[in-house]
Amino acid sequence: MRRLLLLGSVLLLSACGSKGPPIPDWKTDSANYIERYKKAYLTGDNTLADGYFKRALDATSGAGRVAETARLWLIQCALNKASLASDNCATYADLSQADSTAEDRAYYQFLTGAWDQLDVKSLPGQYVPLLKLANGDAAPSNAVLKAIPDPLSRLIGASILLGRKQADDATLALAAETASDQGWRRPLLVYLKLQETRAKERGDTGVQTQLAVRIRLIESTFKQP
Repeated sequence: MRRLLLLGSVLLLSACGSKGPPIPDWKTDSANYIERYKKAYLTGDNTLADGYFKRALDATSGAGRVAETARLWLIQCALNKASLASDNCATYADLSQADSTAEDRAYYQFLTGAWDQLDVKSLPGQYVPLLKLANGDAAPSNAVLKAIPDPLSRLIGASILLGRKQADDATLALAAETASDQGWRRPLLVYLKLQETRAKERGDTGVQTQLAVRIRLIESTFKQP
């Protein structure tokens, strides 16, 4: 068995190589549904996302797998963080008391800001530079974010900087274009609106107008209830 990286982070689901026993159906189903959930969530299709997430949970819960079920909630927490949605990862925290991996616990601590408890060795190396910026009073260079190759991990990094008040206008622009490149409407809309707010605060009407056009384009693609 080897573990398949999900979300470009420590969010891991089991997969197998070319040899060995067949993968149990619950693992295959969970991995497939959580990938579909990720795509639906980031593109802003709530109905599809909710359905896929429930199916993924059904697969791991039906097998009585606590750590794997907890990991699905951690994935949801990470996606919420990437989209700047409030999430304290409470369901993961509750389940993880019964069973969880060191990698998942480190990722949870990273996402929730409990960095004093974090085992750095269990965290992906791409996030370590963000930890080193923790004591900085000024907005850091966005070279740290640009160096993160996985787009979702980069958005999560941007959300961390925002939460720590270490994000500048260049951070917002990088996050917005990262989401735009992937066609991820949910985080894109959030970051564009943040940029619009900052442009309004500094009285930059030209940038406001440009951002408003982009925002209208995106909002027009969402299904009306």
